[in-house]
Amino acid sequence: MMSKLGRGQKDKVQQFMAITGASEKVALQALKGSEWHLEGAFDIFYSQPQIRAFTDTRHLEELFKRYKDPDVDMVFVEGISLLCNDLQVDPQDIVMLVLSWHMKAATMCEFSRQEFIGGLQSLGVDSIPKLREKLPSLRNELRDEHKFHEIYNFAFSWAREKGQKSLALDTALGMWRLLFSEKHWPLVEHWCQFLQVRHNKAISRDTWSQLLEFVKNIDPQLSNYDEEGAWPYLIDEFVEYLTENGIVPTRK
Repeated sequence: MMSKLGRGQKDKVQQFMAITGASEKVALQALKGSEWHLEGAFDIFYSQPQIRAFTDTRHLEELFKRYKDPDVDMVFVEGISLLCNDLQVDPQDIVMLVLSWHMKAATMCEFSRQEFIGGLQSLGVDSIPKLREKLPSLRNELRDEHKFHEIYNFAFSWAREKGQKSLALDTALGMWRLLFSEKHWPLVEHWCQFLQVRHNKAISRDTWSQLLEFVKNIDPQLSNYDEEGAWPYLIDEFVEYLTENGIVPTRK
């Protein structure tokens, strides 16, 4: 197909594929649809999910059947363990959180038919080998500040027990360790220990959200921390805890 194109068109196809991660087939469809204008092709690609996802619905149905519960139209823990085994990833691997975010999963360790099939369609994959090939790019999404923020906020609702407004402390600690291992936040273990010693309660959405702002904006030595700032009391107490225990220099 590429052999019939001029040099300029081939360059645009390569550029489009490099920027979007799309296949040659998708690149050609988007570029032809925009009369070979790159910006127009990007608009088509990002605004029309069906362009992004050349997937075979029959294959997706077969995959769903492989992992779903025998009695209910849902994928539960056993099915997800089998999926992880097929993908050759640990169930605790953060890439499974990113995958769940793409699937818009409502609950941890569960996928509905719509979440599972719709999520894989949005990723443009319809087989385990294709999904396995996609895993490195899913991991890379955590490096994108905006996407990390979205995945972080998604994780709160996803990991929460059904019917609960807050996140169980043990679950929150596990999620923070997982997420902040990507950010290399050096205070994460001190934060977890502080909560176990001083707080020992479920975590509210406000605390969950504010901690990310704290991590993003305050350096680990707290040199730019403003005591008069509008931080929740729990974060103010954490700063006191760090100072009292000599983890950060005493504030003057």
